[in-house]
Amino acid sequence: MTTDNPTSSDSPTVGADLGDQLWRWNATELARAIATGLISSREVVESCLSRIEDVNPHLNALVEVRPEDALSLADAADRQRSSGAQLGPLHGVPVATKVNSDVAGYATTDGIPAFKDSAAKQDSAHVASLRRAGAVIMGRSNSPAFAYRWFTNNDLYGRTLNPWDSSRTPGGSSGGAASAVASGMVPTAGGNDIGGSVRYPAYACGVVGLRPTVGRVAQTYQSDEVDSSLSVQIMAVQGPLARSVEDVRLAMKALEDFSHRDPAFVPGARAAKLPGHRPRVGLVRDFGVAAPSSAVNTSLESAADYLCDAGYVVEEIELPVLAEAYRLWYLLCMEEFRLAMPLVDEVGDDGMKKAAEHYYAVAQEWWGNKPSLDQFIAGYARRGTLIRQLGGILESHPLILLPVSSEQAFEQDADIASVESMRRLMGAQASMMAIPVLGFPAMSVPTGVVDGLPTGVQLLGRRFDEDTLLDAATVIEAHAGTFTPIGPR
Repeated sequence: MTTDNPTSSDSPTVGADLGDQLWRWNATELARAIATGLISSREVVESCLSRIEDVNPHLNALVEVRPEDALSLADAADRQRSSGAQLGPLHGVPVATKVNSDVAGYATTDGIPAFKDSAAKQDSAHVASLRRAGAVIMGRSNSPAFAYRWFTNNDLYGRTLNPWDSSRTPGGSSGGAASAVASGMVPTAGGNDIGGSVRYPAYACGVVGLRPTVGRVAQTYQSDEVDSSLSVQIMAVQGPLARSVEDVRLAMKALEDFSHRDPAFVPGARAAKLPGHRPRVGLVRDFGVAAPSSAVNTSLESAADYLCDAGYVVEEIELPVLAEAYRLWYLLCMEEFRLAMPLVDEVGDDGMKKAAEHYYAVAQEWWGNKPSLDQFIAGYARRGTLIRQLGGILESHPLILLPVSSEQAFEQDADIASVESMRRLMGAQASMMAIPVLGFPAMSVPTGVVDGLPTGVQLLGRRFDEDTLLDAATVIEAHAGTFTPIGPR
């Protein structure tokens, strides 16, 4: 194992060749410079379009880019600034949206050929929030079919590559978003997370990804005409991916916007106040499902040291509640998804069908071949108990430091290689499923590069207390540095 510490790509100083360099700037720098008139949104969009032209043909991270539309939005943003209008937090800043989120006039394809002409009539609630914040929609990021895998590949658009190593997954399902952000195509992108789909791609590509509390960001995960399953309503969230913690914080300001269209939205919700000193952090290396690799364990130790240096009290704790919640996800979510399997059989791709077969094969060991309605009802009842248990632990340790995954980025298509391979992946990804079941916020923060692949840690916190997560992530980032944007390797 070799540990690399590549120098992060610092933003250029004023006076540099802006046309070549603006794609390197982070979203916070861009928003500030656009708002003050130092640069124009058009200059930024032109720079990002040039970067997309250079690297996207190889990475295939953005699957629908409309340069004329993006430039038109940029020009409108510049006119607004010149008029003295009040500007939103992402005014004039390029963002990418995911192919499973509605954007008016774009097809919500979900990576499925049968849906390639399914143009949305209106923006999803979270996309509308980005527009009101002034963001420039640059394009659509790739996703596996039905956003179902930790690998971003589908029959409509093909495979997205990890810019660090094309033989490894960029993560899923927001793999296109993570690859695009890491390679400098856009400074920030939207993702959604019901089973790690923000946190894992961020981890695999060396960027920051936040899964907010359920109800914090108003969303419409599916079009308003579709009845979303219960698990989607109470577990799925929209969250940002970016190259820095401050950019994730900025994106959250844009996303925390009221909408009546989300039945789970909780306007104005706040966590209980913290004590007036640095919180205690519970360090969890292994909660009883999969032991971390050497690289992951080293990342945990480094992050713990950084937090201790900043005055946090870090203590190793046990957290078996997550092991139970992980298995429960495969009852509650997967049994509801079984209702969609006829549609999958009709329009889904072979990779997704094989992944589903393997998921169900492993889950059968816990829940049987066909779980009963009684089991399903009892599972939801148990969910409430586990939420209370985790909430109690977070009263004494308002932050928990744990792995994102027990391994670094998986080999491409490891989930469909065999049932045994899927079993290994499911164990490695246990927290990706456990945390959504319980509805708490969590985020992925990079800490370094080992053997040419990013590694990092996950922070888990109290409901509606994203600020405490972001504060701790800022400490870790200040010590570890940032590792993107990078060119494809």
